[in-house]
Amino acid sequence: MNKIPTPHIGAKASDIAKTVIMPGDPLRAKFIAENFLTDAVCFNTVRNMLGFTGIYKNKKVSVMASGMGVASMGIYSYELFNFYKVDNIIRIGTAGAIFDKLKLKDIILAMGACTNSNYASQYNLPGIFAPIADFELLNKTYQTALENKLKVHVGNVLSSDIFYYDDNATIKKWLKMGVLATEMESAGLYMNASRASKKALSILSVSDYIFKEESLSSKERQESLNKMVELALKTAQKL
Repeated sequence: MNKIPTPHIGAKASDIAKTVIMPGDPLRAKFIAENFLTDAVCFNTVRNMLGFTGIYKNKKVSVMASGMGVASMGIYSYELFNFYKVDNIIRIGTAGAIFDKLKLKDIILAMGACTNSNYASQYNLPGIFAPIADFELLNKTYQTALENKLKVHVGNVLSSDIFYYDDNATIKKWLKMGVLATEMESAGLYMNASRASKKALSILSVSDYIFKEESLSSKERQESLNKMVELALKTAQKL
């Protein structure tokens, strides 16, 4: 079980860089490889969860999709951290705004990730684990954003197992605790990173509102993605 290739990643140990940028969508991973990396080589096609390694400004970087949800992120980030000896994973993705002062396209650095997932139950802890980002990654990304005159929000997000809520009023309870936005993967990533003594951060772009009928078009989502990609890659360059 600890041998590579793994059941989900068909790569050799040397195929994957120490830092991996992880969008949810495999086609986003392909887009990033084709438009931001040079000499990019595909290292994974298993289950069409595409992964590529290339060069960004003389730095070897990999980009691989995580799929949707804590469970899928849990599989891929676990294998990257524990089997492929990846040191850093930077998730990039979209989020639904809860906090009403957030604007569409705003970027969030997820300092912490609340969750309604039971992923942490496997650790048999005598309490509730708080999944948080690695401070070095968070700080480097924040400073990189400032250097590039890019406004970012830093705070808590909700990693939810639910996309279509039976009752959206449930989410308002998280707003009372200062949660900025909701997404589906960060908590699983942060828990795997903590357990493996590795580093992780989620960079999120606001694509829609939970309580308002506003959302980005496909073109606007792509433009927003580009800002996140550049921020993640410029951070990776410093690692």
